[in-house]
Amino acid sequence: MEIGEPLRLVLFLVGILSFVGLNAAYLVWVERKGAGRFQRRPGPTEVGYAGLLQPIADAIKLLSKQLIVPAGVDRTLFRAAPLLMMAPAMMSLVVIPWSESLAARNINVGLLMIFAFGSINVMAIMLGGWSSRNKYAIISAARVVSQNVAYEIPMLLVVITMIMITGTMNLNEIVRQQAGSLFHWNVFRVWVNPLMPVTFLIFFICMLAETNRAPFDMAEAESELVAGAYTEYSGMGFGVFFMAEYANILLGCALGTVLFLGGWQSPIGVWPGVFWFLLKMYLLVFTVVWIRWTFPRTQFYGLLNLSWKILIPVSLFTLILSGAMMKLF
Repeated sequence: MEIGEPLRLVLFLVGILSFVGLNAAYLVWVERKGAGRFQRRPGPTEVGYAGLLQPIADAIKLLSKQLIVPAGVDRTLFRAAPLLMMAPAMMSLVVIPWSESLAARNINVGLLMIFAFGSINVMAIMLGGWSSRNKYAIISAARVVSQNVAYEIPMLLVVITMIMITGTMNLNEIVRQQAGSLFHWNVFRVWVNPLMPVTFLIFFICMLAETNRAPFDMAEAESELVAGAYTEYSGMGFGVFFMAEYANILLGCALGTVLFLGGWQSPIGVWPGVFWFLLKMYLLVFTVVWIRWTFPRTQFYGLLNLSWKILIPVSLFTLILSGAMMKLF
């Protein structure tokens, strides 16, 4: 290892922590402003210009609140659950290539690493609910396990399809293969698979379910389960769960940008780099917010039926079709 390599990794770690913290704060502002616009009301306006200081006020409020550990709970698991929720997203962002030369780590199995760490999220929510000794939290955690098991299958089938088409699990190489015009992006490569736009749609739906976003927010479900698996958490215990949700949204949108939207590649042939990556990623993030405030929460059995009866068969068909077309043409 070079002398500068440890310092480089520390700088990237600090950069990713700052990036996630800033996004967690101001995506809340975007979400509240967006919700206001969709519902024909102004949203936050009082704290700072256009409410821009509202996230800072919310953070101070959470930091000032006491972190209460209820009597009779498993204290170790109760405290570890928020960290288990946050750590996988932070680790996965390390391998995301923000531009051709901007990535903390470029490893050949970056895609595999992301999904290996991603499987820890459901365990963190389950531990948070189970260790709380609260029946509503336990019910919510059980529903999250069912939801994640259902939606990991079509997402993995989509990812296997992309690995088959690109021939690699290296995220940088996947982006390089999409260089050129707009129609080199995987979402538009219909000559490889006519159902590539459908494949992207399946990935996006599964990403919403995996990150517990409306209309699939069974982890929280405020109108049904108080605050879901996080019912007994207060202060920054709840705050870390909240930050982890937005970190996972960023990770899901960044991965969608890499796999389908050309990553840092420019659609018009100028200024390829981090600017285009962030633009595409934040367009997906805005779509996530848009969907939350447009569609009502689905019923739980409808949520499972969507995966088992529609998404899994269609994603399996796209996998077989991709294999057949690559073999024939």
